[in-house]
Amino acid sequence: MKITKSRTIFICQACGFQTPRWAGRCPDCGQWNALKEEVRHGTDAHEKRQIGEQESATPIKDVAVTNEIRLTTGLNEFDRVLGGGVVSGSIILVGGDPGIGKTTLLLQALRGLERRHPPVLYVSGEESAQQIKMRGERLGVLSSSLYVLAETSLEALLKAATALRANALVVDSIQTVYTDRVPSAPGTVSQLQEVACELMWYAKRTGTTVFVIGHVTKEGMIAGPKLLEHIVDTVLYFEGDEHHAYRILRAVKNRFGASNEIGVFEMADTGLHEVDNPSELFLSGRPACSTGSVVVSSLEGSRPILVELQALVTPTCYAMPKRMANGMELNRVALLLAVLEKRLGLHLSGQDVCLNVVSGLRIDEPAIDVGIVAALVSSFRDHALDGRTCCIGEVGLGGEIRPVSQVELRVREAVKLGFRRCLLPQGNVTKQIKTVGIELHGMNDVGEVLDCVMASAS
Repeated sequence: MKITKSRTIFICQACGFQTPRWAGRCPDCGQWNALKEEVRHGTDAHEKRQIGEQESATPIKDVAVTNEIRLTTGLNEFDRVLGGGVVSGSIILVGGDPGIGKTTLLLQALRGLERRHPPVLYVSGEESAQQIKMRGERLGVLSSSLYVLAETSLEALLKAATALRANALVVDSIQTVYTDRVPSAPGTVSQLQEVACELMWYAKRTGTTVFVIGHVTKEGMIAGPKLLEHIVDTVLYFEGDEHHAYRILRAVKNRFGASNEIGVFEMADTGLHEVDNPSELFLSGRPACSTGSVVVSSLEGSRPILVELQALVTPTCYAMPKRMANGMELNRVALLLAVLEKRLGLHLSGQDVCLNVVSGLRIDEPAIDVGIVAALVSSFRDHALDGRTCCIGEVGLGGEIRPVSQVELRVREAVKLGFRRCLLPQGNVTKQIKTVGIELHGMNDVGEVLDCVMASAS
């Protein structure tokens, strides 16, 4: 009889770094108390996996290509983020803060899939079947083709999905699922790696669409190393502000579609409702005439969204002025403040500066630079910009305003919401932009932004 040896190693639960000795701080990522002890057995303990018959290599030109099969969920915003629907045999990772609505979203998505492609299976490792049914009654998703299973064993849930021949499978959550092949506790790096790989192989072998719910860390990233994001086909983040009723579904990785699309939902007692016009929602309640308030146009994937920026510039009471930015990158704000100091001679070094994207949306696009500059100037000079003016454009270090992409889509969205004037780069003012009822004001540098703000006040 052959004896297999086992060894003890310590694995960082944040980055996956392995070491034979324990340390208080991970040598690779620097996280404290992240090294956990795990026992690794010899190779005989991990049997070689056999998935179907062994296939020989095939020249790429001889590979048979089939049409891409997409399954629609009935949630247009959800299908938009996925690129038009769910691809059969794909594995999708959904992350988000606790209580944000991940279970609600996937139950409603399964309801749409069940109507078109029954049956579907929801596996819960954190809630009982009775608790899932109570939520299903509130959401109105009860159906004889939507099955529920409370299970944490990977082998048991895969056996149930195979016997059911489910077209869609939801695992909630992957941190609670374990496999007998790995002796470590559920949620460890070894268990996450093994469970994710098994689910991926099951999805590819059977053509079943697998949704995996993942916990997130305090920083908002999916718990565990980036290993999970490398294995799956699509990574979705479900975001939202606890003080607002809407939720944003954002794709950060998508092998079958664009990775910068977003979907907007509104949380209600009966579940998530789709928001067809996010710009109108984000601009609701905007003051008619307020200093430091500016509307900008941001492009999220193929969808233009108008949001309100608010700036507050006030003399500081401290030796070091404060710089705060909510919903945008703080380094970008510091860069624009330096441009205003150098190019326009505005003395902002003794001012506290606070910037906020109203409604909690986060924007990383440089096309909102002109809006940030206009909001800062408006608050600093205490002159309000016309409430029916929209700002578009990127600002360079020389104070020049650079053209942005998809400007026609942005302007068209502004026209739809009743804006009368649009401040945009001069390089984007072309004859190809067909507009009715809106004035296009082309600008070359930040000095013209200052002139527009002061002219609005007069």
